[in-house]
Amino acid sequence: MADSHRTVTVLIVDDHPVVRDGLRGMFATEPGFQVLGEASGGAEGVACALRLDPDVVLMDLRMPGGGGVEAIRELARRGARAKVLVLTTYDTDSDTIPAIEAGATGYLLKDAPREDLFTAVRAAADGRTVLSPAVATRLVSAVRSPSAPGGPGGETLSAREREVLELVARGTSNRRIAAVLFISEATVKTHLTHIYGKLRVSDRAAAVAAGYERGILGQEGRAGSGRAAAPR
Repeated sequence: MADSHRTVTVLIVDDHPVVRDGLRGMFATEPGFQVLGEASGGAEGVACALRLDPDVVLMDLRMPGGGGVEAIRELARRGARAKVLVLTTYDTDSDTIPAIEAGATGYLLKDAPREDLFTAVRAAADGRTVLSPAVATRLVSAVRSPSAPGGPGGETLSAREREVLELVARGTSNRRIAAVLFISEATVKTHLTHIYGKLRVSDRAAAVAAGYERGILGQEGRAGSGRAAAPR
């Protein structure tokens, strides 16, 4: 867990100067934060994040200088340490789900109270998932939707989710999964969250058991799955 007394460093990525100025001013008045820099687009944001190494990147989504989702994917691909907290006005499924799948640690709307923003940034720096209530509701609905492939309780896992589940069944840690699949640990955790939701389970061991039960995982290794699936 992050030290609650340490200063959380922040990078602001937004194409509107007024928004960047407002956010910088807010953080300047709140102890425990330091804004390291600003960027007006996704590509510039990636470059700044890699150079400045902030704890948290506040990322807008729709920007003419490169979209936020693409920037989040690139940061994950480059192994950036920074956690990405999306801060946007958009809360549609077409915005929220790709951002979370790309590796965003959290998703907050710009109408959030300033105290909620400060709390969210601290939580993101600590690696905890932060979702605005509206976004959380959308994500839960998307996972539980009867119209989703496979129907209620039987949603189809994506190819990448199957890969993650297979590695989990072998007892592979999140860090090792990230290395094997060339993704960030945050992205691994996001995939696990989706897997848990689709399989209607709450932990790694139950996910592996459900994977074998539903035929998602092969028969090989079933006898040793109890030990292999131990939480890491």
